[in-house]
Amino acid sequence: MKNYRWVIVTLLLFSTTINYMDRQVISYVKDFFCLPVAKGGFGWTDNQYSYVTACFTLFYASVTVFAGLLVDKIGTKLGLALSLIVWSIFGIANAFAGSSVVTHTIVRSLFGIGEAGNFPASIKTVAEWFPKRERALATGIFNSGANIGAMVAAIFVPWCLIHFGEAEGWKMAYIITGAIGFLWLIFWFALYNQPTKSKQITQEEFKLIHEDELVVHAAPSEDVALHENNAWRRLFRYPQTWAYFWGKFLTDGVWWFLLFWLPDYFKKQFGMDLHHIIWPTFIVYLVSIFGSTFGGYLPQMMIKIGMPVFKARMRAMFIIALCPLFLLLTQYFGNKATFGSYASTLAIAVICIGAAAHQAWSANLYTTVSDLFPKRTVGSVVGIGGMAGGIGGVFIQRLSGVLNTSHPKFAYTIMFSICGLVYLVAWLIICLLTGTSTKYQFPSK
Repeated sequence: MKNYRWVIVTLLLFSTTINYMDRQVISYVKDFFCLPVAKGGFGWTDNQYSYVTACFTLFYASVTVFAGLLVDKIGTKLGLALSLIVWSIFGIANAFAGSSVVTHTIVRSLFGIGEAGNFPASIKTVAEWFPKRERALATGIFNSGANIGAMVAAIFVPWCLIHFGEAEGWKMAYIITGAIGFLWLIFWFALYNQPTKSKQITQEEFKLIHEDELVVHAAPSEDVALHENNAWRRLFRYPQTWAYFWGKFLTDGVWWFLLFWLPDYFKKQFGMDLHHIIWPTFIVYLVSIFGSTFGGYLPQMMIKIGMPVFKARMRAMFIIALCPLFLLLTQYFGNKATFGSYASTLAIAVICIGAAAHQAWSANLYTTVSDLFPKRTVGSVVGIGGMAGGIGGVFIQRLSGVLNTSHPKFAYTIMFSICGLVYLVAWLIICLLTGTSTKYQFPSK
């Protein structure tokens, strides 16, 4: 095949889809978990629910660093397979956690440990299989699996709750979504290998993949890769590592917030029940797919007209960072007293813009790692960023839980305002730490 690298990115698309489908289940079973015991539920509070999601996020974040390091050591094929096996096992185990908040927290945390390996392995795979000018697009494609997985969960999990009944449906949702990952493993082991070992790749494609070698002045170079025992520790010496760290810390929490709290928002703001929540959440994640792929293609358009790679990346990220500002208007448009029956439609439209912008931002932020670092260290750097993003996600989860418990009237106004502003702050920090305007010169290819 002349374009076997796109088969590889399709495999990554499906693994990310499964990753987010499994992750998203809990947001749709929340209503049952928070239903009073007298009505058949578990009697959880919003604050208890936020503990479960925050602990998952914390373990996900903590282990992502080591997952990236492990992927750099054992390779992407075994690294991603091991990650999926662990998260699938504990995804299924969630069905047997009962009503205990503590048990759910423990199982969900172990589930987070497994999920931590998906993105470090996927970004490293893209770095190995794609030339720099195609990496943002490839990342945008596989990253859209986050939206597809959320879309599948938006339809499938409520269907399980309705079809099997809430008391059994939440268990079946965990079991079925968890089991799907094992099917993916068959295709992964059958189709994936590194370019140097793959029998499907042509010599022409191999040359295309290696058409450029990273040369960055005053940035990490092969001296990092040549000292693998100290590579992980040495990475923190570079401002580019901290640029990625803060970019992830500030913005990843927005996506965690949408994943775990969007169904709750629709219920509280517009009185939607389980049946009515399905399509609004589905539409938000569907629109986000276009954001992910367009975000990956936007810098490529600039590169084609002669703009240097990293300059194109940063200019695209600035344009994208402006779009989440629409989230500041979410509660204004969601006011039923002002807009009546159109309020939910207008609020959903604004959230769609914010969600699509996040995915476009994410596709480019991930790709800055392969722009700035040698391929051998990509998994480690992505792991460091994953840790940062997870820590930011923990703060968002806990803040959402506390605000919804103590100040429910203003909770979502505050949360959407934070989500709208953080991207521009992150972009400014990245610019300062990478010195894109004066200090560093980046290759034009």
